[in-house]
Amino acid sequence: EPLPPPLPKKQLQRAESLPEQGPSHHCQGDPTPWAGSVLYSVPSHLRHEEGAPSSTPRRDRPSCGPKKPLTKSQSLGEAVAWSSPQEGPSPRLRELTFGTADGELGQLLPGPAGLCGVLLGCQAGTLARLSARIQEELVGLEEQLQLLEAELVGKRWGALRILEPEPCCESGDAWYFRVGFTFGQTQLELAAKVPKPCCSSLGVQSSLGTHCSIQRPLGRFTDHLPWKLLLPGNPGEQSQSSSRQEPACPATHPVLQVLICAEVPHQTLADFVKGSQGLHRTSPGHYERLGCLLLLQLCLGLEHLQGQNGGQGDLSPENLLLVQCPYPPGSQQGKREPLGLSLPRLLISSFFKAKEKQRPCSTSQEQDWTKGLAAPSAPAADELKLGRLIYQILHVDISLEDTLGFRSNRLPEIPSLSIYSAGLRRVATLLLHRDPSRRVSIPQARRILQVLLWGPRQELFARSRKTLPLLQSWVEVKRALLLLRFAENSTRAGGRPGLEEWLCCQYFQEVTEHTLYQVTQDLY
Repeated sequence: EPLPPPLPKKQLQRAESLPEQGPSHHCQGDPTPWAGSVLYSVPSHLRHEEGAPSSTPRRDRPSCGPKKPLTKSQSLGEAVAWSSPQEGPSPRLRELTFGTADGELGQLLPGPAGLCGVLLGCQAGTLARLSARIQEELVGLEEQLQLLEAELVGKRWGALRILEPEPCCESGDAWYFRVGFTFGQTQLELAAKVPKPCCSSLGVQSSLGTHCSIQRPLGRFTDHLPWKLLLPGNPGEQSQSSSRQEPACPATHPVLQVLICAEVPHQTLADFVKGSQGLHRTSPGHYERLGCLLLLQLCLGLEHLQGQNGGQGDLSPENLLLVQCPYPPGSQQGKREPLGLSLPRLLISSFFKAKEKQRPCSTSQEQDWTKGLAAPSAPAADELKLGRLIYQILHVDISLEDTLGFRSNRLPEIPSLSIYSAGLRRVATLLLHRDPSRRVSIPQARRILQVLLWGPRQELFARSRKTLPLLQSWVEVKRALLLLRFAENSTRAGGRPGLEEWLCCQYFQEVTEHTLYQVTQDLY
């Protein structure tokens, strides 16, 4: 006789949750290639390649069609339903938490064969949520920033408090002053960007969209420069007397267009490189890892600009700003690493209009290199400038003549000081290739830097031939271990994730075995 209504449901859930032994525990599903997801599987003809670990679970391709209601008898390919390559895992999987009701959870447990897909979908959703939360802590809530922009409309120097009369940072095209602003019940610290003569790019900057590696303008105004501010080169022009009255003739102070920015820089990349020569000698591994992370942020910002079709960033070290990341809640500022050791945010702060977006492919290599490296406003020369910047960060002299190298056909040597040296040398070589058609693009350089930072390293392929199943298994295991690390660190004092963790989350959100296969070919 049938059991009472609740019992069959409990028995069915318990039976579906038990792990099975042997090959039947592997996931099965549609093997159709689909490269838009971090969870896509390997084509069937590649799953059985030699060198693949025999114990590696095989994962299904999520379907690209419309999402279907889930039942307990569905396979993994149906359980991990996707509506489009851009959407990622099914919202039902992305939103699962430890507090999800068992009744709803039971509908997503079709059996041991589908458990793999459920776990992978949950991991992808958790990484996405974690990345979004870290980004909010780093740059602030978008809604709050928009409200602040509206509040700053029409405000001038009179609405700001000058916190320091001297610039907190001087870039190649502007001075930056720390200013205070009252926003509701909150006292904010902002930066007033005062452009140098004939160096203003504020018109281009206002139409570049929002990105973590792009300087964000919150407001702008045109006004006389306050008499309190001290501009380098004019030490005697302003007086630091006890009197707070302005001079009787304010017209002697120039009228400048001022930009109010959310980020307060403390130095430029040029300052950082110049002051880090000792650190590079004593701790080459730490310094070169910082260099990789700074270059990665720059690549992400350049990719954003390339999608805007309106402006191009100035990659001069003097115009790349470094901003100290906010202190994690509960941390003690005195125990934080010094500025030279901690990872700052890198911001592209100077821009110019890009008249064309084609990569340089002139018939004369000398003309191509000269335009790309000598002219700071040459369009689509980001790859060449980024390659040269790698040498500068590594304290290797590289003049225009050295870079052109038409007689020797060789770039300057980069010494092997750490595990990152060879990889950075490889990236620079690919970016500065004499043949424009063989240079790697900015997205390709970004992927190489990510592999250099977080793997897979070359020793992964020491005993096993590099195959797509091997790389797929590596991605799955590393993604799970990353989430476990976040969980463990959350119990420690000051263990909140920061900028480097956010960049790592972004990598494991989007990385696939197919991209890894190509990138490791380029790198190793």
